[in-house]
Amino acid sequence: MAHVDAIESANLDARSGTPLMPLSEIALTGIYEISKILNAPNRLQTTLASVLNVLSSFLQMRHGVISLLADDDVPDITVGVGWNEGADERYRARLPQKAIGQIVATAVPLVVEDVAKHSLFATDAAALGAVGSDRVSFIGVPIRIGVKVIGTLTIDRVWDGRSVFRLDSDVRFLTMIANLIGQTVQLYRVVSRDRDRLMAESHRLQKELSELKPVRERKKVLIKGIIGDSPALRSLLDKIIIVAKSNSTVLLRGESGTGKELIAKAIHELSPRAKGPFVKINCAALPESVLESELFGHEKGAFTGAINSRKGRFELADKGTIFLDEIGEISPAFQAKLLRVLQEQEFERVGGNHTLKVDVRVVTATNRNLEEAVARNEFRADLYYRISVVPILMPPLRDRRSDIAPLAAEFLKRFNEENGRTLSLDASALEVLMGCGFPGNVRELENCVQRTATLAQGGSIVMDDFACRKNECLSAMLWKGPSEFPPARLRPAVPLPVLPRTASGSAEGYGPSPIQPAVDSIPATVEATSYGQVPDRERFIAAMEKSGWVQAKAARILGLTPRQIGYALKKHGIEVKHL
Repeated sequence: MAHVDAIESANLDARSGTPLMPLSEIALTGIYEISKILNAPNRLQTTLASVLNVLSSFLQMRHGVISLLADDDVPDITVGVGWNEGADERYRARLPQKAIGQIVATAVPLVVEDVAKHSLFATDAAALGAVGSDRVSFIGVPIRIGVKVIGTLTIDRVWDGRSVFRLDSDVRFLTMIANLIGQTVQLYRVVSRDRDRLMAESHRLQKELSELKPVRERKKVLIKGIIGDSPALRSLLDKIIIVAKSNSTVLLRGESGTGKELIAKAIHELSPRAKGPFVKINCAALPESVLESELFGHEKGAFTGAINSRKGRFELADKGTIFLDEIGEISPAFQAKLLRVLQEQEFERVGGNHTLKVDVRVVTATNRNLEEAVARNEFRADLYYRISVVPILMPPLRDRRSDIAPLAAEFLKRFNEENGRTLSLDASALEVLMGCGFPGNVRELENCVQRTATLAQGGSIVMDDFACRKNECLSAMLWKGPSEFPPARLRPAVPLPVLPRTASGSAEGYGPSPIQPAVDSIPATVEATSYGQVPDRERFIAAMEKSGWVQAKAARILGLTPRQIGYALKKHGIEVKHL
């Protein structure tokens, strides 16, 4: 962008020389652009250098420097226009030390029309370019956090003979920018000091979780809504028991439909805050303006329709737990607002100026890869550290297959109670469910049971009642891809394994109650995009011989995946030949 003298010349009336646009509007535009930069998730040095780059477009200036004083474990920082890594010393050499010292000591802006004639610049005028006939002016304003000066924002320019009023207006503009910088630096420094403590706490809890050993005599924890007894689920619940005892922020990670909300509530109910409120909100379900009001509340008249004051979710969750679902979907601008609340546990309602303090335990959830989002500058690194003190990975349903049968039975029980029916699950129906990949996890299983129960005509649900047995499974259509959308090409999402049967003809391991599924004959994981049945032994060996015993080639010949090939090798007890 061009310097402001170029902007001003374009902004002047050709005849009268009067401004077409008030300088106040230009300043407002500059503040708006700089505020966007300060809200962006970048390194502090990069952010400050970008601020100076924008300033050079709105002010007549040759050089601009932001210098921050050291603070505890945070070193001093000096950046200028065009800053890059390792360039601090170059910009530090341009600083007039006596002038900077006066600004820091007095907390008052310094304006000098001609540095060559000012005692504070006796040894620094040449460094600022005041040589020969060039007349250099200087403006420096303090950067403050509260009443404490933590740095300076300085610019210098070749004096063009304009009025002192112009210098005064520039000082006011720079002071507003310095105030914004001070707020940003405060946030960075608080996070920097807090990060080591968070990482140490996270390391301690992760170590405790990794050393957790199953104890047979341990009393099993029963949590309302959480059904199953698979090793993956038991391991998850054991971790939750430990994590719930602390006040650490928890990040629940996992695929959609794995029950993150139930686990968040379990953490609350097992914690010392169990008697307090449990408040939840889906961050992706609301636009940013509405989300801010929902979380922080608003004052009467804050916006159109705000006829009364209203408490936000954080206020309502005081002394309890707040669950922020889909945390990865909030905008970078709102991330900065949320960071302060998580860090300081204080905020202001929308339209208010009174700071509210709360005591809230925060549990968040996402199905996004936040590390990749941080790398792409889509998610603030400081917020990531704040919410990821204790990350917990939710196991997908395919990793807890022994829970499918009891979950299905529970969902069918609920359906019967709501609809006045007495349906039961036939053993063949359980075979179908055990063979499905369920990319939508528990939520998809519940939908599948309800949909099948609704259309079932007999007294029990049997294999042929399922949509996948009629080439009508919407999940198979979705996860196979757009090219597979025509109904004629619909197939089950995964091969349906045939379970061994007992002498009575029922599926082995499926008694009337309790339901205990047999999973030994089912692969640990089933790819949602795998289709077709595993061939018989003779056909399989023929394909392996034809491919020279290369499993990948055999998979292509048979139209299977390499995972299915490996499973079939074990199933048929075939020893791989090395040619």
